[in-house]
Amino acid sequence: MPELRRDPVTGSWVIIATERSRRPTDFIRSPVVIQGVRVCPFCPGNEDKTPPEVRAFRAGTAANAPGWSIRVVPNKFPALKVEGHLDEEGEGIYDRMNGVGAHEVIIESPDHQLTLATMPEKRVEEMFWMFSERFSDLKKDTRLQYVMVFKNHGEAAGASIEHTHSQLIALPVVPRRVAEEIKGSRRHWKHRRRCVYCDILRQESREGVRLILESDRFLVVTPYAPRFPFESWIIPKNHNSHFEGADSDYPNLAWVMQTLLRKMDRMLERPAYNFMIHTAPLQEGPLSHYHWHIEVIPKLTKVAGFEWGTGFYINPTPPEEAARFLRDAGTL
Repeated sequence: MPELRRDPVTGSWVIIATERSRRPTDFIRSPVVIQGVRVCPFCPGNEDKTPPEVRAFRAGTAANAPGWSIRVVPNKFPALKVEGHLDEEGEGIYDRMNGVGAHEVIIESPDHQLTLATMPEKRVEEMFWMFSERFSDLKKDTRLQYVMVFKNHGEAAGASIEHTHSQLIALPVVPRRVAEEIKGSRRHWKHRRRCVYCDILRQESREGVRLILESDRFLVVTPYAPRFPFESWIIPKNHNSHFEGADSDYPNLAWVMQTLLRKMDRMLERPAYNFMIHTAPLQEGPLSHYHWHIEVIPKLTKVAGFEWGTGFYINPTPPEEAARFLRDAGTL
């Protein structure tokens, strides 16, 4: 059974994922080969090589068979498990609980050759609808406090399977990074009675120097103090604290996401990247001070000793220069 253990100094929780210790791709970066043939477990026809699907968008075909456009399956080597009780307990100064949660894989397309930047825009929209469905479903489990949806694209970003996919991990605690975001947003609200992300939207739209892309519903910017070169934020113009409450925005979000990724592919030579959806905790109601958004981070530099030791990041590219570079890439 996985465990969550709390650092008594920083308050951060760490997942001790015992199931993943048996995951061969943690140690060997090689394709699955059966009888001399390379096999992708995410391709149609190989549905039996994943756990049974949790949800899929299909054209009237049977579950766990070809005919799907997007498919969600439990991670075969989960960091957390749905079964069991939290059983929170103290061990002297230490706190622990069972690793109760969910770990799912969202297979974004049946086509092995496509990426998020090259697949039909409607498929990207379907991906966001599927994310929303999973948020709403997992919210019913009151043990769960937070859902992080993320994508690792490329080996340098942590992807162990080439076929385009993203992941979802539902946690029984709110991650420290998100808690700090919410705390900072609440502090801004207390002093100014305004959402800090709404203020960012107004200032970045007015000044334009860190603006990459603007649509009717979204602004894409390089943040004022980015940790990484070409780090980009996709921020909805309509205030909403929860991603799953923004369903009217998903069609435009698909276009915005693809446009940003195509700009990065063109100007940064198809980099590996991560994206993460930052949203309010599952069991919270609407928050006036917090604003959901997506962070996209190309893997162009490595985090080293100084960053790990201090929490400071060294970014060699000013955000204004990065924004201009991507802005000039066009939108096709």
